[in-house]
Amino acid sequence: MDFFKNYLSETHLMIRDTAKKFAEKEVLPYVEEWEEAGEFPRELYKKAADAGLLGIGFPEEVGGSGGGAMETVMAIEGMMRGGSTGVSVGLWSLGIALPPLMYEGTDEQKERFVRPTLAGDKIACLGITEPNTGSDVAGVRTTAVRDGDHYIVNGAKTYITSGVRADFIMTLTRTSDDPHGGLTFLMIESDTPGVQVSRALKKTGWWASDTAELAFQDVRVPVENRVGDEGMGFFTLMRNFQSERLALAAYGVATAEICLEESLKYVHEREAFGRPIAKFQVTRHKLADMATRTLAAKSFVYQVASRVDEGDYLVKEVSMAKNLAAELAVDVSYEAVQLHGGMGYMREVVVERLSRDARLLPIGGGTQEIMKEIIAKNMGL
Repeated sequence: MDFFKNYLSETHLMIRDTAKKFAEKEVLPYVEEWEEAGEFPRELYKKAADAGLLGIGFPEEVGGSGGGAMETVMAIEGMMRGGSTGVSVGLWSLGIALPPLMYEGTDEQKERFVRPTLAGDKIACLGITEPNTGSDVAGVRTTAVRDGDHYIVNGAKTYITSGVRADFIMTLTRTSDDPHGGLTFLMIESDTPGVQVSRALKKTGWWASDTAELAFQDVRVPVENRVGDEGMGFFTLMRNFQSERLALAAYGVATAEICLEESLKYVHEREAFGRPIAKFQVTRHKLADMATRTLAAKSFVYQVASRVDEGDYLVKEVSMAKNLAAELAVDVSYEAVQLHGGMGYMREVVVERLSRDARLLPIGGGTQEIMKEIIAKNMGL
């Protein structure tokens, strides 16, 4: 703990402790049931809101709890102690859905959508990815054609976290043929005629978060639900990606830290050839490498989060943090499963679950390859 004393204030520690206690009480006892069900109870949103967790990173004037990037990192670290990335990302799908409203939304839109979501009364999701469009957001094909006081929306979205039961979708649409300048965000309420959940998707990991494929057929969306000016969607999304990628980096570090801790406990309990496997040099060296990489990545993520809170716009460094932490989570969770042996392949063990969850981190929020392109571009290459 003292190693990070230059980064963490008493408020930071309090947030992490609050989230950890919430996760241990409200998530951990039920996590296996929720994972198998593919969702968690809707009332968990309200409980998290009442605990002040949903509002972290959002200003108090819209119903938030205040704070910035480091506070968000602390909340993620604490919530991951529930043992499920899916529960945490499902609860915080608002963290990627609401920022465009905070950047470009009107006061009326914030009252209609932001405040009730932070209170746990509504569920928000972000609709970007399409069946044939992933990291290349300039290829978005969902169209929004102006018709008087409405837009007529047609298209489809996929891999949408919380999309099955979301009350509204922050949807990136195409309003002109310009690859970048023709994108516009619309708030589409899920009960609008023509909005359909085509199917709930089954995933390798993040089981407890519902994930949807959505269809829009002649959906009439009021112009008053447009977020910002027409054609500003791409630039708003780029800002949004920064906070999402830093959050994913925090998930990666938390995943590695938990897997390391679980492995350290297990190697003292498990015996082979008449002695604990912790006594074998290969085990000790493997754990030493896991610990070194975890501490290094955590330090870098903390530094980036602190600089973001100081007002720096760190596109390159956020991309680096995301890649570094994602690779760490995949590697450390793999080694944790290996150290657990046959038990590591059992679904009752947290390292098995987190090893599956970790695999999405190098994909979500922009693939590992896209991150490397961003880094290289910002190096002048």
